[in-house]
Amino acid sequence: MISFRNVSKYYENEPVLKGINLEIAKGEMVFLTGPTGAGKSTLLKLLYAAEAPDEGEIMLQDFSLGKLRASEVPPLRRSIGVVFQDFKLLDNMTVYDNVALALRIRGRKEKEIKGIVLDALKDIHLRHKVASYPPALSGGEQQRVVIARAMVSDPSVLLADEPTGNLDPETSKYVAKLFHEANIHGTTILIATHNRDLYKNTGKRVIRLENGVVLGEEIG
Repeated sequence: MISFRNVSKYYENEPVLKGINLEIAKGEMVFLTGPTGAGKSTLLKLLYAAEAPDEGEIMLQDFSLGKLRASEVPPLRRSIGVVFQDFKLLDNMTVYDNVALALRIRGRKEKEIKGIVLDALKDIHLRHKVASYPPALSGGEQQRVVIARAMVSDPSVLLADEPTGNLDPETSKYVAKLFHEANIHGTTILIATHNRDLYKNTGKRVIRLENGVVLGEEIG
């Protein structure tokens, strides 16, 4: 499903990722951990084609990301849900429309979209914020909307960058539950996190990244 083969990435000639080799099978849930600056966010950016590798090969499903044509980027991203650390919500659109956007891009009919979006907002305890705009939400509420937007279209791959960074412990537990339910239903999930509680006692692989290098892995 996801394969990194000797992948390196440089910013201004400084290596951010160095010789990464990594395999994630279809249907796996894997955690990526390590200190700030380890390269976690960059690794995720490579997977949704916000960045391109400078060396090596990355495969995601049938896409070769180092050789990706511009015309292939939209189909790739339609198969991926992304929980961004900095939200990337559209401030001029309501909570409803921010979540619905992922479905509209995929061509779903409006009468289908309404029920799906309202159910997704109910799942994250924000049904009452349906007509609100992102600037009126707390950081934690915005993060939950981002999670709903990423998961609403049942993507085959879900990438999450510090998904509980703005959430209180109780909401973090609930979000972890949503991720695990999505994984049970077959979604391949890669989560970059500092939050040990997110992967502790999960029985899932935890890959440690430091200074752009994979140091090893353990079972959470």
